[in-house]
Amino acid sequence: MPVIAGQATGAPVALNARPEGGDLGGRATILGAVTPQPPDPPGIRISDADRERAAERLHRALSEGRITVTELEERLSVVYAARYEADLLPPLADLPADPGASPRPVTPAGPPLVLRTGMSPIKRTGDWTVPARLRVQSGMGSVVLDFCDAVIPHPVVEIELAVGAGSVKVLVPDDATANVDDLTSSMGSVRSSVPDRPQPGAPHFVVHGHTTLGSVRIRHRFRLAGLVF
Repeated sequence: MPVIAGQATGAPVALNARPEGGDLGGRATILGAVTPQPPDPPGIRISDADRERAAERLHRALSEGRITVTELEERLSVVYAARYEADLLPPLADLPADPGASPRPVTPAGPPLVLRTGMSPIKRTGDWTVPARLRVQSGMGSVVLDFCDAVIPHPVVEIELAVGAGSVKVLVPDDATANVDDLTSSMGSVRSSVPDRPQPGAPHFVVHGHTTLGSVRIRHRFRLAGLVF
């Protein structure tokens, strides 16, 4: 049996596999390593407000006699441990839709558009087509994402931030909403003056990630004396 050259002590590795009673005619069959495929993205991370809305629906179901106290406790434990939208589906799956709630738009799956900079600025403004998912990585550079004049074909836009000491300014259309509940900061700052609850027919931005020393500002455009900025 052939042995791979330079192999350490141990059982030799066969290059020619001969089945019992058969003959391969001296031809070797070598199987290459299989590269595992990356898992599909789990979806959008949910916020504390999303968990509270799901919990409120469960409490109403209890008051309506649809579930028991024991079921309420079991389902609430799932709701408060949820991290992604899909995690909220099982505890609510057998309950009727809340007539007062607007259907939550879902971000299409797929790889994000990655914008990366060290110390240089990144600026996206004017007429550009916005992807469903964006990932922004900045060391010390400044980033401006202006969605006000852009084409936004998706009801939800997910923005993942990884910011060191740089700054990020996100300008959204007047009717847009933005959720920043899962955007954390070590010694930087995060400010949003945009409503966070999705509205029917309006674009919704989900901003999450982390900033270390950087600043993140999310707002509508200012208007002064006919100027917008």
